[in-house]
Amino acid sequence: MAKAVWNGQTLAESETYETVEGSIYFPDESVKREFFKASSTTSNCTWKGQARYYTLVVDGQENPDAAWYYPDPKPAARAVKHHVAFWRGVEITT
Repeated sequence: MAKAVWNGQTLAESETYETVEGSIYFPDESVKREFFKASSTTSNCTWKGQARYYTLVVDGQENPDAAWYYPDPKPAARAVKHHVAFWRGVEITT
């Protein structure tokens, strides 16, 4: 079981997940969307493609761009399609 927690709130929890370059990617259906706000931030990975970000909002506190996903990953990273990963202080346990 993998779990993502920030500011005392569970953001995602799943028995199935993908691990890529040390990051845990949670399936979309395991993510609690009420804590996510779309961000305009993007970044590019040479082998995964363009990432999009979410700002996390828990109890009025924001964690900008603390979650990311690949809406249209390149073929080598297709396993992370429909998955979300976290950083910036989000605690991940497996």
